Amino acid sequence: GFCTNLLLSQTPGNILAQTNNRAEILCELKKEHAGVYWYRWSQERQNFEFLVFSNPLGKATYGANISQEKFSVHRVRSHSSYSLHISHLHASDNGTYYCSISQSSQLLLGSGTRLVDVLPLPPKSTQAPLPRKPAGCITKSKAAGKKG
Repeated sequence: GFCTNLLLSQTPGNILAQTNNRAEILCELKKEHAGVYWYRWSQERQNFEFLVFSNPLGKATYGANISQEKFSVHRVRSHSSYSLHISHLHASDNGTYYCSISQSSQLLLGSGTRLVDVLPLPPKSTQAPLPRKPAGCITKSKAAGKKG
């Protein structure tokens, strides 16, 4: 089963990010634990995905197809806090992120952090928009020259 509870304090509640930037989610633990799990709920894909597990020694175990370049976990403040760093943000990273600990065969979830990638970078257009030519800018001599 899954429970949200007061043993995990997760901040912030929401992150508004920009494409290619990075985000950080902090999880503070108020209880002894054997490591922290991070999950993502994707509304779009309707799935709850395991991202990474970090044990108290700092060793990380990643989920299937999870990029170690994108996700990293850092221990902070003498073992009681963990932070999840997400780099190179992309629209596919949108979702609600949960830190979690396992306790007596239950997964206890943090309160969740919604990541919304609201500010995409402008698309790099390889072709500059063509300036609209004012009507009648071709002189008669040029037009005549083209015919021949």
